[in-house]
Amino acid sequence: MDLDAVRTFVAITDEGTFHGASDSLSITQQAVSKRVAALEKSLGVRLFTRKARGPLLTVDGQAFLPHARALLRAEERAAASVRPGSRALRVDVIGRRLAPGGLLSDFHRAHPGTELDAVTLFDADAAIAAVRSGAIDASFRAVTVPARQLPDGVEAVRVHDEPLQLLTGPDHAFADARSVTLAQLAGHRIWMPGLVAGTEWAAYYDDLAAAFGFTIEVTGPDFGTEPLLDTIAGSPALATFVGEQTRLIWPPEDDLRRIAVRDPTPVYPHSLIWRGDNPHPALAMLRDHFADVRARAAGRRHADSSVNAHTEGGTWTPEWAR
Repeated sequence: MDLDAVRTFVAITDEGTFHGASDSLSITQQAVSKRVAALEKSLGVRLFTRKARGPLLTVDGQAFLPHARALLRAEERAAASVRPGSRALRVDVIGRRLAPGGLLSDFHRAHPGTELDAVTLFDADAAIAAVRSGAIDASFRAVTVPARQLPDGVEAVRVHDEPLQLLTGPDHAFADARSVTLAQLAGHRIWMPGLVAGTEWAAYYDDLAAAFGFTIEVTGPDFGTEPLLDTIAGSPALATFVGEQTRLIWPPEDDLRRIAVRDPTPVYPHSLIWRGDNPHPALAMLRDHFADVRARAAGRRHADSSVNAHTEGGTWTPEWAR
């Protein structure tokens, strides 16, 4: 149904004349007449009886009027649902226990009035495709390709470097160490069954292992975080990597140890990905928020790098992230 014609029908009813409707809609009186004639033809009924004192609703016109008003209200609700700023900002965070989930929570605490819809997609390819199609507004991901190779209209900026830690059980050789170097990990078993070939996180850890001469084992099925922690807790030989901001909970008897990695500190490069033509005002707020966070972090590192554990001995990230 032509909603312009419906709007014209309602305007005639409200204004009482075709001339009044033409003024309120800023169209000619001839256009008003044509719209009404087309609407009457499509409905197969007469909506008005033309009288000297003005158009009067027919019985069919009276029956149609409340539905016409409902159509226009529905049109307004439909438009409002996608009007910039009227819907929640939809952001992919890869995992709610991982750093991106915390980053989004920090943003919401800084902007409590901003409505957010957090989703979890599989990998960077899926996230970039969803950003490009408009299915999501933004994503936090490691981006393994140069910015010039992103799809047209998709932009990315590195917003957060997350240091890695070594996670061991109480009987591991490094269990009592305050920190370890990447060179010390050569010959030790690093077990990460959750690495999936072709994903951005697999690319990161493949490059990390190759750069420092150790092996990451991916054998065995990935049953999730809790079985992984149980295995690490009971093993004197296995360890795994976790992000510093990854939220983990384990029973006290597991006595797991999170150990800093130094000289250099491997950092996982989280980037914010979005479409450049996305008009959602909360997206601009999100980008500005993380630009400020990264600038403050850079300032702190510059002011006193000697006491910043993350910069002691330097940091490492893959070439594709630089």
